[in-house]
Amino acid sequence: MTDARPGIGRVTAAIVAVAAMLPYLTLKLFWLAGHYVGVGDPALMGDPAMIGLNAMTFGMNAVGLLPALAFTMRWGMRLPAWLVLLPLWVGSGLLSVVVVSAPVVLAASGLEALSGGPIEPWVYAMVYGGFVGQGVGLLAAFVLYARDRWPAVFTTRLSLAFPSPSAPLQRVIAWGAFPVAVALGLIMLVGVIGADPYLAVQDLLRGALAIAAAFALVELVRRRGDGPFWRPLALLWLGSAVLFSWGLYAMVLSAAGGPVSAGEGGLERFVALFGMLTGLVMGMCGAFLLTERSAARSGVHDVEALQQPLEGDDRERDRRTADQGHR
Repeated sequence: MTDARPGIGRVTAAIVAVAAMLPYLTLKLFWLAGHYVGVGDPALMGDPAMIGLNAMTFGMNAVGLLPALAFTMRWGMRLPAWLVLLPLWVGSGLLSVVVVSAPVVLAASGLEALSGGPIEPWVYAMVYGGFVGQGVGLLAAFVLYARDRWPAVFTTRLSLAFPSPSAPLQRVIAWGAFPVAVALGLIMLVGVIGADPYLAVQDLLRGALAIAAAFALVELVRRRGDGPFWRPLALLWLGSAVLFSWGLYAMVLSAAGGPVSAGEGGLERFVALFGMLTGLVMGMCGAFLLTERSAARSGVHDVEALQQPLEGDDRERDRRTADQGHR
């Protein structure tokens, strides 16, 4: 890890993310202040549940500003890892699905996808366009940031050996989460049948990523194969984040009640709850693995850094002193 100036690519991606956040944050401020611009039914936004949800989504978006700014500054490389990784993990779970699903639905359905409901079409266009910009900008900036801060993640092999006291626990978690994540993914894939086009694309992505994350976690804890470490790690990152973030979001909507929770059934709540818990457990297992792997590599590098001067500058002097003592 260095304090070198961030590259132009990372800075540009972060600026794109911040620029995409500002319209959404401004719109939420208007709504929270009682100015329901772009809303055909003001009574909807005046509902206490909607006020709470608007405040929550405003806060979630505002939190995303911190890592975006950190990616453009030297001090961002010195932030605690959890302060960067946790919000990016949650955010990437939500935004990655929107980044893919929104353009696909718009290309398939045209402007009709923006019409209908109590919200005017231009609001949908601005909000989801902003989400796509945020997702692309934040994820691109994060990958470049991680490559500079943790280069070993991108250069080492999956089979790298390192001491892992929690390896038995990781294997239990991975194999325990495997059937649950696969089952949840299959339920989401089945839900694609007969669903609204936008929800169908989202369910398809979430189901596929959930199943991919289950296989990726097992592959990571087994440490077999000569492939790059970052590939299964990326699948685990996205899949566990999607399960947790969308599960948590659905549970919040269900708990809030009001118009936003209308039409939810028992199966949807079941999938959301188990998705949230399974994603959390899988993410924590990945965090244990990364922590031990990083600690092992840091330890090796520190020892090498301390030994090199001794072996270079003082080696001959120490040898002469030892020879004189035996004469």
